[in-house]
Amino acid sequence: MTEPREPIFKAPWPAMVLVGAILGAFAWQVFVLGEGAYARFGFSPAGFEAGGWPGLLTALFIHGGMVHAAMNAAGALAFGSPVARLFGLRMRGGLTFFLFYLACGGLANLAFARLHPGEEILLVGASGAVFGLIGAATRILAGGGRLAPLFDRRVLFMSAIWIGLNLLIAVLGFAPGLEGAVAWEAHIAGFLAGLLLAGPAAWLAAGGAPRTLEMPPEAEG
Repeated sequence: MTEPREPIFKAPWPAMVLVGAILGAFAWQVFVLGEGAYARFGFSPAGFEAGGWPGLLTALFIHGGMVHAAMNAAGALAFGSPVARLFGLRMRGGLTFFLFYLACGGLANLAFARLHPGEEILLVGASGAVFGLIGAATRILAGGGRLAPLFDRRVLFMSAIWIGLNLLIAVLGFAPGLEGAVAWEAHIAGFLAGLLLAGPAAWLAAGGAPRTLEMPPEAEG
């Protein structure tokens, strides 16, 4: 008998769909929308105050270049995978995963707008939402598959590292591999949103029952 083939990609399907959405939207931006994508779908505090609230979410799918899009796609795959497994791989868990991602990204952009009221700064990219996944993954890693308490020392230690890295970016004014300024404020806000919303999202995904990571059969002990 032949042994069953191992899947090429073991990442959960919600994370893979998210990666496809990020890269697919970037391809649409480059080959269809062109430079007009930034003004049409980007986000700015001034535009938000003038009623451009859809930019809170549409900006998550517009990127400043291939490196920018690829880095966010890689982050979504790496940190979205444990989050997707925690929420569950059925439709309810998948929908919760996408709502969680959008909520973190929207809150990250909203925080940026509140910190820069009325400014014409154009913000694009999925980084705020990806940092929301990082926040949730931090609690999962610290909890060994469950969500560790917010004030668990391991959560606090890893959170200090992530926030410290973004504050370093703020001091330097740039991040390696990226052109232009980096919205470190949105990164931190997205990360904090992920830390805080991971619990309610996991509860919603499980219908009120506690959840642990759904691992592939070959990974179960």
